[in-house]
Amino acid sequence: MLMEEDIEEQSCMLEDSLALQAAERSFFEVLQEDQNPLQDDSSLENFSPLHQPTSGFTGSPEISEESTRRYRLRDDDGDEEDDLEGGRKSKLPAISVVDELAEKLEEVLLVCQKNDHGEATPNKIGRAKGSLNRSKPQKSDQPVDMRNLLMQCAQAVASFDQSRAFEKLKEIREHSSSHGDATQRLGYHFANALEARITGTMKTPAFDVLSRTSMVDILKAYKEFVQACPTLAMCYYTANRTIFELASKATTLHIVDFGILYGFQWPCLIQALAARPGGPPKLRVTGIELPQPGFRPSERVEETGRRLKRFCDKFSVPFEYNFIAKAWDTITLDELVINSGETTVVNCILRLQYTPDETVSLNSPRDTALNLCRDINPDLFVFAEINGTYNSPFFLTRFREAMFHCSSLFDMFESNISEENDCRTLVERELIIKDAMSVIACEGAERFARPETYKQWQVRILRAGFRPAKLNKQIMKEGKELVRERYHKDFVIDNDNHWMFQGWKGRVLYALSCWKPAKKQ
Repeated sequence: MLMEEDIEEQSCMLEDSLALQAAERSFFEVLQEDQNPLQDDSSLENFSPLHQPTSGFTGSPEISEESTRRYRLRDDDGDEEDDLEGGRKSKLPAISVVDELAEKLEEVLLVCQKNDHGEATPNKIGRAKGSLNRSKPQKSDQPVDMRNLLMQCAQAVASFDQSRAFEKLKEIREHSSSHGDATQRLGYHFANALEARITGTMKTPAFDVLSRTSMVDILKAYKEFVQACPTLAMCYYTANRTIFELASKATTLHIVDFGILYGFQWPCLIQALAARPGGPPKLRVTGIELPQPGFRPSERVEETGRRLKRFCDKFSVPFEYNFIAKAWDTITLDELVINSGETTVVNCILRLQYTPDETVSLNSPRDTALNLCRDINPDLFVFAEINGTYNSPFFLTRFREAMFHCSSLFDMFESNISEENDCRTLVERELIIKDAMSVIACEGAERFARPETYKQWQVRILRAGFRPAKLNKQIMKEGKELVRERYHKDFVIDNDNHWMFQGWKGRVLYALSCWKPAKKQ
């Protein structure tokens, strides 16, 4: 049961949240184009300075006519209509389309992780060696050292030599393409990021395209990512298995989820809790998210609670949900409503790198958030992050490390997603290029992506007052078997005491660990 994870729905870091309504018809069209359950997935989160007070609900809050009405499109005459197949008009509310899509997203991970019947595996559909690539022909038959060219251009940018920088940019673009091989794509996108840094306005055409990514594109990108790479599947599988074992005798399980997004981590755990001998515990979930821009900063996290409530009702699991939509370093312990006698878990998967650190504010918001996690005094803290070394305050150092990290990611996608698959560009745009733009083109508070190595995270977590908890050997064994059977042979999953590592060709890209509160001195 626990192997049947649901694909996570993250939302785009630079995405305007109102794009969901703008893309409403596209959602339906995507669902109609392909009834294969491996159709759609989703993405990374919006940033905004808006704050929203805590709120929540219990009981059985079904979607009312009034609440669905706000999701309907209106035509020019004010009638609530959706243009569906062949111009036929229907009173179908958009929220039902979102729910259909959510169900399909859950099926994606079920298919990717089901280990019982020997279905086709994601790595089997990767790009075949020797397949034709659709890159523009190179203007020179001479091989080029793309990394060296990029470093020369970055050095010119760092020394404010614009003439030489643009000369190198021109040379890089002669040997790069957005639809070429991994090296060509690296050169193309890093050249765009360097140009954005030179202009200083972040208004280059490439960046404008990133800012306008539709929700449908985000969903497509994440579907491909989950099929091609085990990262999310393994993070969710390991976290849920560990939480389930912890809650084997709990009467109330309270999960405080920092970065809950659409809650796609939890339906599989809910199914497992429902089948627990002796019956399920009461499940309390506190969903914490950054606020959306606009007039409804907590709308998405509220809808996540309603969707989880319907899932719990389906499996007869008692459920209570509360939500907070505000900057994580401004949340207080009182807002979280921690009750005595309940089993409490703090969960933070691949999201804390987007919280500012001490280079932005002397009172590090990142450490403040970790201190809050410790103040909760949880029975378990589950943490996962990118293992990144490109958070240096010095541009050239940051650029070089980002280039090595992104080279591995481009190579990973080239080996696992066919070049004929149009979604490969979406995957790279959502999961590599946006962060690369931030790291290369931005400085100060504008640079939202600030990854650290797992050792640096370990220091922070220890300083916050946690001690490491060893990962279950059986869970690790099953996870390794799953990756070996389902994914490309160059994916690596390993563990070192209390850390689980996921990597590509020997380079550690992601790390997960579990922690418990240390005794206070």
